[in-house]
Amino acid sequence: MKQKFTATLTAGLWKRIPPFRLVLGLCPSLAVTMSAENGLGMGLATAFVLILSNGAISSLRNVIPAKVRIASYIVIIATLVSIVEILMKAYFFPLSVQLGIYIPLIVVNCIVLGRAEGFASKNPPFISMVDGLSVGTGYAISLTLIGSVREILGAGSWFGIPVLGESFEPMAFLVSAPGAFMTIGTLVALQNLFSRWRGEKFIQG
Repeated sequence: MKQKFTATLTAGLWKRIPPFRLVLGLCPSLAVTMSAENGLGMGLATAFVLILSNGAISSLRNVIPAKVRIASYIVIIATLVSIVEILMKAYFFPLSVQLGIYIPLIVVNCIVLGRAEGFASKNPPFISMVDGLSVGTGYAISLTLIGSVREILGAGSWFGIPVLGESFEPMAFLVSAPGAFMTIGTLVALQNLFSRWRGEKFIQG
């Protein structure tokens, strides 16, 4: 049990980290990471939904009929996303405006649905919540990293604070759609090269 706990807790931080390993959740990864703040906000919102939805779905896995399981998962996830959206509008309104439609779209995020179907529906509640914490934290780190690279090199700032001085010429294309593809592609390539150098193997599920 301890070994499974440790493996589950750490997998989402490297071997199962989205979007680099699972290659899921790319839409918000591309759309909202113009800045580190946006990436962190989106990542934490998704992590919150992942943890609680995994716990709820795992607790109800023996009650939900197989024929309506996906619809049931979506209802549970949509309820949690609505809570996140209300809280963000109440306490982090400027960030909620920046993230816009991508907060409600967490409902159909492949990461959330994928962990519900692939893990929470087959494991006990506690370990399912650990999986949600691991994958959610990994996703938040990924989006913050992507947003940091794009903001620093594309705008010369980090979390809105100038860091490269007035003489720096920002690479403005990095805060556009092509810059998002280039940033993610470069980070995926670097992780794969590092993993191959270490002789790592990919993990499934």
